[in-house]
Amino acid sequence: MTVGSERTAGAGRGEPVRTGGGRAGGSASRWHWKHWGHRRTGPAPAADTPGAERPGQPFLLRSGPLSVAVRLLVLLAGLVLTVVFAVGLARATLVPVPGARNLVHPNYHLGASIRGYLDQPAVRAAAQQVGGNVLLGVPFGVLLPVLFPRLRSVLAATALTALVMVTVEAAQGLLVEGRAFDVDDVLLNTLGALLAHLVLGRRIGRALYERR
Repeated sequence: MTVGSERTAGAGRGEPVRTGGGRAGGSASRWHWKHWGHRRTGPAPAADTPGAERPGQPFLLRSGPLSVAVRLLVLLAGLVLTVVFAVGLARATLVPVPGARNLVHPNYHLGASIRGYLDQPAVRAAAQQVGGNVLLGVPFGVLLPVLFPRLRSVLAATALTALVMVTVEAAQGLLVEGRAFDVDDVLLNTLGALLAHLVLGRRIGRALYERR
């Protein structure tokens, strides 16, 4: 070690090295950065104070009673909407339809039911079948990132939606009279969750939870 210099224990791995200031009347201390083989000279970086507001930081991530209250209200609204959606999903998919016992058949071939929907002469009926299944998956894409921070990624939200809808369809086919398993319903539900997550869900998740 040379006279008039101090070297931190982690120098050489991206940590700052402070040099200079060893002689009276000398120049002010400087911070030298060694990172990936490059040497940078400049003032010491300011410490990142926990809880401090940073430029461009979303409102809900800022410290303060107002932002905390708004965040709690959003979480509470998400929880209430989740309960309402669960009840609606159960009524839409798990209620028996005895009159349709001989009309429904299971579908394990991807795309078969969708082609049947689109081949209907009435456009309105086809739109109701396809659009209704897509809309049924939309709440998943919005509510999952709000209630579960680990599900903010597109892959996680889409995979969980597909898993839930496969379970619902399997319950329909095995336990509910007048209903049957349909793989195309799972596909359309998952598509709705994916679109909702890309358009709205991930934005709400980023506003509520800071990226790690």
